[in-house]
Parts: sequence; structure tokens; C-alpha cells
Amino acid sequence: MKRRDFLKAGVGAVSFPYLIPSAAMGKAGTVAPSNRIVMGAIGTGSMGTGDLRGFLGKKEVQFVAVCDVDSVHMANAKKHVDDKYGNTDCREYGDYRDLVARGDLDAVIHALPDHWHGIVSVACARAGLDIHGQKPLARTIKGGRAICDAVKRYGRVWQTGSWQRSVGTFHKAAELVNAGVIGKVKYCEVGLPNGFGSGVLPVTPVPERLNYDMWLGPAPWREHVAFNGDTVHWNWRWVMDYSGGQLTDWAGHHIDIAHWGLGFDGTGPVSITEAKGVYPTEGTYDVPTAYRFKNTYANGVEMVVANASQQPHGMGACWYGENGQWIHVRRGGMKASSPEILKTVLGPNDKRLYKSTDHKQNFLDCIKSRKKTITPVETAHRSISAGLLGEIAMLTGRDLKWDPVKETFIGDEAANRYLSRPFRAPWHY
Repeated sequence: MKRRDFLKAGVGAVSFPYLIPSAAMGKAGTVAPSNRIVMGAIGTGSMGTGDLRGFLGKKEVQFVAVCDVDSVHMANAKKHVDDKYGNTDCREYGDYRDLVARGDLDAVIHALPDHWHGIVSVACARAGLDIHGQKPLARTIKGGRAICDAVKRYGRVWQTGSWQRSVGTFHKAAELVNAGVIGKVKYCEVGLPNGFGSGVLPVTPVPERLNYDMWLGPAPWREHVAFNGDTVHWNWRWVMDYSGGQLTDWAGHHIDIAHWGLGFDGTGPVSITEAKGVYPTEGTYDVPTAYRFKNTYANGVEMVVANASQQPHGMGACWYGENGQWIHVRRGGMKASSPEILKTVLGPNDKRLYKSTDHKQNFLDCIKSRKKTITPVETAHRSISAGLLGEIAMLTGRDLKWDPVKETFIGDEAANRYLSRPFRAPWHY
């Protein structure tokens, strides 16, 4: 009996605790079907394998299927699953549509190149699956909105891989800011990694293990180039057809935290100004090697986003209060204009932020409760949108006015054309 069938049948349909025998779960042991979450993994490279192994450590999870366009990645993922359960039952799929169509899954995890996020996420939501999707939410703003709409329409639970919200230092810093410990915030800095260099990479043969046409999917056709090793993995991030470089790779982390402290999870800026990107003039990679822009929000808060070497505190998020006090947080710790600020103990009436200490467990708990996760889909959309708006301002070379409700640029149809990217046939949502 599958979990979804058990829940449909209702607790009253059985008069005893129905248990899956340990033989069916291999080394995982016995677990009640009402708590067992049957999962599949789509995209099993570096991030995908990390997520897979993390969820395999959760007792209520049973993985039954993995999918990748690289047969080596897929075989490695299958081995992780089979080793966990002591059998060879995990199914392999080269096409995510076949995995999604199984009919026995409760949830999926996916870790894919950015240009694939929208199509796969919408398909999973439409199939009634809960989703743990890696950041950024999508390559484009319209792609992110399509995911948000699908998750809402089909009543799915979504968790974004923006795991910093489940780390104590990030939570504490954002909570202190949100509670007004440094006073009213007027200005915020977000530091993201410095850009990646370029160079002319030659066209190379497609390795036998890779379905290259499927890897490209909705992206424009181009001949195979070995970005990393002998194929396309990892360094695809430095090509705009697939990603926006370090800006979009990290906006879902540090802009996300900045928004959290400011209470901007459901909105976006109203203007994007002072945008300047330094782009390679030749070579294979075309994302900016340096970037900077200012987002201004409806309440007057200004947020300057830039690569780390252009920010006073480097990487992370730094909020400045009206009296000159500030809090800065990054991976590895936090600091403040005065050490006493970080010793502040919030009172019972102070505003608190959503608390999670285990990002993956939070997703599983919300699958069971049907509550929102700590990084739900709309939050993820607004976090990456703030970065994508800066990308568009740099590409157009001018200041832009943005309507965060309608999600359109005001009086600039040329800029609005950057809100989406055309899909190569036959791909669509």
C-alpha cells in the first residue's frame, strides 16, 4: 500500500496499524505507510547527489527512482539508493516524464541546470507531486511565476534548496533585523561571489554517456562544448542560455536572507538603477564577471547587490539601521556594529521568524502537515526575481521601473521582453 493510497482510503478503512514489512524496505526497516514518503530524484549530479544522500538519511523516505541524462550520474545515484536498502529495486529513467508518470510517487527532488527548472517543476506539480527544487527557482521571472501558479493550482508543497534559512546564524540575524533591533532599516548590501573568467572552449564530441539534446532541452541549440572535464556539467553556469552566473546562482541565498530580514518575501523592488555589468568580450562564457545594481522598494529601502569585491563586508547580507547600527551575516558567522546587538534577547511580544533547524526534514514534515515550508515557492520567486531584475537592467543599460504586483516593467516593452526566454521546440510548460 502506497502512502497516497493509504491516505485516500482513510484511517477508518483499517482497524490495525498497517506496516510495510522490512523485506520490502531492505535495510530501512519497518515504517507505517501513512508516514512513508515515496520519492524520486531528477538530476543526480553534484547537487542532486548531495540532496539524494541527505534525504536517504531520513527514516520516513523511500526512494524508488532516479533520473538523469548522464548515464554515469544515474548509475551512481541508483547505487546510493540500492546500497541504502540492500536491494537492486531502484529504477532508472533517462527522461523525467517517464519518472513523473509512474503514479506511485509522493514527492520528487530536482537539481537541474537553471533553464530546465520551469518545465520540470510545472510537470511535477501537474502530476500531483510535492517538490524540493534547487535554487534559483527559475532562469526567468515568467518561468518563476509559472512554477508559482502550478504549485498553487495543484495544491503542492514546495521547498527551495535555499538552506541558509535553516541555519541558526542566518535565522538569528534576520530575526533581529525583522524585530527592529537596529531600528528602521533604510539600506542593505548583498555581496555575491565574484564572476568567473572566460576563454575560448573548443567544440568537442558528445560523450556516449550523455543525452546532449535532452540536456539542452528548451535552450537554443549549440554544438557540444566541454565546460568541465569532457562534458557540460557544472560550468554551464557561466553561459546565459542556462544561467546568469554567480548573480543568479547566489541570489537565491543572500538576497533571500536580505529579503527575510526586511519582510520582503512576497514583494519586489519598484525600481532598479545604477546597474553595471562587466561582460566578457570574447570566448565561450558570457555572464558578467563583475556586476552591481541598486533595487529600491516601495517603502524606500535601498538594496545594493554586487559581487563581493565591490562590497565593504564582502559576501553575505548586511542591513543598516537608521541610527548607523548594522548587522552582517554570511556563511561562517555574523557580526554587528556593536557586539551587544547580537546579545539581544527578544521578548515574548517581539516578532519571530519561521524556525527550522533541518531544511530537508522541514520539507518532509510539511508534506505530512500540508503547511508551508520555510522557503516556499513565492518566497523563492521573489528572491531570484530581485537578482534577475538586476540582470535585465544591466543588459538593457538603463534604469527601470518595476511593478511588483503585475510583474512588468512600466513603460519599457523592450525590457519586458527579457522576462522570458523562447523555448526550443517541442518544449513548453
